[in-house]
Amino acid sequence: MRAPRHFEGFEYVKNFLLQFFTWWHTNTLATRFFTWRKGEKVGEDPAGNIYYRSADDRRWVIYNGEIDASSIPSGWHGWIHHRTDVAPSEENYEAREWELPHVPNMTGTPLAYRPAGAIGGQTKREDKVGGYEAWTP
Repeated sequence: MRAPRHFEGFEYVKNFLLQFFTWWHTNTLATRFFTWRKGEKVGEDPAGNIYYRSADDRRWVIYNGEIDASSIPSGWHGWIHHRTDVAPSEENYEAREWELPHVPNMTGTPLAYRPAGAIGGQTKREDKVGGYEAWTP
């Protein structure tokens, strides 16, 4: 079922205002305009991030979803930081066997790692027998 026409216009305006005022969640309007005018798509990674370059070799990424620089795979990281001139999409790049898949940073969320005895942790640190001995010179 389609929404009434006046709601479609409202959604467009709402999305425009969200992009304009909440730029930290997505690319800015200026980035979108620059990408449209001067960007040449170089490739895309498995996470859906799209990589661009301009004629003067300026390089940037449009993230798929949340903006998280740590989500850039190592091959694209080398390209975007000008450590290599060949993008992974232009060669047969394969990740090394020791490279792990991306894990988002959970700091500041309820899923953050908290060791035993940490403030806000669910477990208590076990008491050591004998306790602490101060160092004496």
